[in-house]
Amino acid sequence: MVETQAATSVQGHDEDCAKRRQIIKGARTVFLEQGFDGASMGEIARAAGVSKGTLYVYFTDKNSLFCEIIEQESIAQGMLSFDFMPERDIETTLKVFGTAYIKLLCNPRGASAIRTVMAIAERMPDIGRRYYERVIANSLGRFARYLDQQVKSGTLVIDNCDLAAAQFTKLCQATLFLPFIFQMTETPSSERIAEVVDSATRMFLAAYRAKPDDARPS
Repeated sequence: MVETQAATSVQGHDEDCAKRRQIIKGARTVFLEQGFDGASMGEIARAAGVSKGTLYVYFTDKNSLFCEIIEQESIAQGMLSFDFMPERDIETTLKVFGTAYIKLLCNPRGASAIRTVMAIAERMPDIGRRYYERVIANSLGRFARYLDQQVKSGTLVIDNCDLAAAQFTKLCQATLFLPFIFQMTETPSSERIAEVVDSATRMFLAAYRAKPDDARPS
């Protein structure tokens, strides 16, 4: 009897989680296509294939549903790994990171999330802060720690690695990110990204690569 009740409980939990995922999947499509203000709970219910009554069982309002989606989106993007191999030369690593970073920012799904968060950040600042911390600041932090390792090894000379990390990513964004995020251009091609990232890498190393007279006493 107890085992039967436990099995029924597990089955119910699994069904509950599946229904929740179904709703979130439908809502994500509506939010990313129509934005926060354009989305309605009725449209979300239709996209998710559930009734409005079922929708309200899982989420009290549009705000709570949107927060859940952005939370998952920011965690998923923030978990993307960048390849900072310590044994690889600095120029290759910068190019690999710069390319991956721009592809993260300039992909259609990521851009839709960024636009949506930017549109409501003034009204819902916690959402903006969480997204920034988990996606942008998380990536910059890992990159800054890599730069600090290169400073300690004598490859680079940088006084402020957090500032240098931000500078490099902004160089990589030049002519790519803003036109794309404001829908002036399509997703940049791999060739165009490589061209911009190569230029950014040359500028960054011209400023921060260690020179013979930069040697510091041990």
